[in-house]
Amino acid sequence: MKISIVVPVYNEADNVTPLIEEIVATMGEAKAYEIIYVDDGSNDDTAAVLKQAQQHVTALRVIRHQQSCGQSAAIHTGVEAASYPYIATLDGDGQNDPSDIPRLYQALRQQRKINSDLWMVAGWRNKRHDSAWRLFSSRVANAVRSGLLGDNTPDTGCGLKVFLRDKFMGLPYFDHMHRFLPALILRAGGQVISEPVNHRARAHGYSKYGTLDRLWVGIADILGVIWLQKRTKLPEANEIERG
Repeated sequence: MKISIVVPVYNEADNVTPLIEEIVATMGEAKAYEIIYVDDGSNDDTAAVLKQAQQHVTALRVIRHQQSCGQSAAIHTGVEAASYPYIATLDGDGQNDPSDIPRLYQALRQQRKINSDLWMVAGWRNKRHDSAWRLFSSRVANAVRSGLLGDNTPDTGCGLKVFLRDKFMGLPYFDHMHRFLPALILRAGGQVISEPVNHRARAHGYSKYGTLDRLWVGIADILGVIWLQKRTKLPEANEIERG
């Protein structure tokens, strides 16, 4: 397994060390891997904790945004800097379980032998550990998004995904794009499958994204993605042999 693990963080100082330790333990048998933390302009001790972690975790790379640009920007920065063709993304709050990464990676590799158009395996938090309101709002948002975009993905909000770096870099970039990766991949001619993954309660800190904030921004983003979908044509082409 050769893979780059990208972790966007914003004010997650208390979650950095335990998550890095889990990733290192999980990736012990990987042929080659790197952990890329992208600090999205944190104003707590996140930068200091990451700098300290670099002293004893050789696989850890740290990139820092001078000011907060959002989760999609942090993910894009990390993927762009990645050294390996396969990418895994994790939320930095510790709710995603790194031990799921090898299974999703193997699923992508094995399925691509049958279907080379498969670009991503998306995590599906089918047993979530969140508040009742957060669960309700997420179900509503997923239903609306799936109905309008037809992305056939039950949980695009899950931060745990494994995908091909080159395909990701060919997608159109915009703020909040990470929430619409399956739809963007389908638009570009690729395919996505979902796999159930473990989900854990947050041990430290609090969510940086409010429900109402995501609702209003999400509506505008969905309309934008629909606009992109309607203006995309994927031609079927065959090379003509010399004759």
